[in-house]
Amino acid sequence: MQHLLDNATRAGQMADMDLHARYPAISDLKARARQRLPRFVWEYLDSGTGTERTSAENGRALAGVNLMPSILHGEFTPDLSVQLLGQTLPLPFGIGPVGMSGLIWPDAEAHLARAAAAAGIPYTLSTVASQTPEDVGPHAGAHAWFQMYPPRDPAIRTDMLNRARAAGFGTLVLTVDVPVASRRERQVRSGLTQPPRLTPRLMAQVAMCPAWAAGMARRGLPRMKMIDSYSGETKGLPSNGHAGYLLRTSPDWDYLHWLRDAWDGPFVVKGVLDPDMVPRLQSAGVDAIWISNHGGRQFDAAPATIDMLPALRAQTDLPLIFDGGVTGGLDILRAMALGADFVMLARPWHYALAALGPTGPEHLTDMLRLDLIANMGQLGTRSLKDVPSRHLVG
Repeated sequence: MQHLLDNATRAGQMADMDLHARYPAISDLKARARQRLPRFVWEYLDSGTGTERTSAENGRALAGVNLMPSILHGEFTPDLSVQLLGQTLPLPFGIGPVGMSGLIWPDAEAHLARAAAAAGIPYTLSTVASQTPEDVGPHAGAHAWFQMYPPRDPAIRTDMLNRARAAGFGTLVLTVDVPVASRRERQVRSGLTQPPRLTPRLMAQVAMCPAWAAGMARRGLPRMKMIDSYSGETKGLPSNGHAGYLLRTSPDWDYLHWLRDAWDGPFVVKGVLDPDMVPRLQSAGVDAIWISNHGGRQFDAAPATIDMLPALRAQTDLPLIFDGGVTGGLDILRAMALGADFVMLARPWHYALAALGPTGPEHLTDMLRLDLIANMGQLGTRSLKDVPSRHLVG
């Protein structure tokens, strides 16, 4: 019996080594995902808006952050843990929200929630996910976050909060950088509609992607289940429309104060770029600020998130959560060097799922962990708190 267990362990280790040999970086997962997804799904996941200048600028600006390596610091094992919102997390990164994850890969939300729970990191479920809080909550572990697109109707708003809380989601995230729908021209050109509808054009794309097609055949095309529970069938939208807008409004300060009073756990505001907004957010009782330009999917003249991070850091001692352009563990360290307390990734987890199926998120977690360890070894930083000291200014 022990012999069989040893063989199984060795086989698992060999499989892990093989994944790291074949997919050592997020770019490898991205390339593989593109091969395995129908074009309209790929465009939904990967596209920005406009000319996608903001998406490209996120990565370019982040790559321009230089850190000074260290020498003669001896051997050590770096501590990758962080403190965030009153909890100790074993890793400085988590899984950000993506609407309709289930379109990208069958059962995506549950796969990602389980991966987050196994790693002890946050998983953020979108209001416009293809599964409900009740579906995902049992899988999400101790660090389940719920990202809210703001409903107009106070009764719906209250019910959403109650459902999220009852399902085990302890942190509320209000997204404030989507006041209106963006155009996302690549998605429109691909033929994708909301709700998804398999036209002959799209069926031809599906036929080229058997793994995706088989999963969808088992589960059916995804819908925004939480939205549907309030609005019924989401019909009559234009081709570039978004079903969530049937319920949503553009929040104002009164709306934010209402949510802060209604939610009894940590409250995060996502989509902040303007440093002048930070003092007022802090005064309103926000527990953390999430710096984001929505991955360049909303407004194509926005600044890169990393360029705004130092000015935002100068305005507050609140935890700062960062996203935008992260391609590996080194980019996580770059963000932390400029003042981020935690980093969220969204698209890369879906690249991993599409590339490798349910094993993909676990592989990405391990990839990021190893990359952090390697680069902290180069920097001579035993703790993530030491990383800002290695930033080269100018």
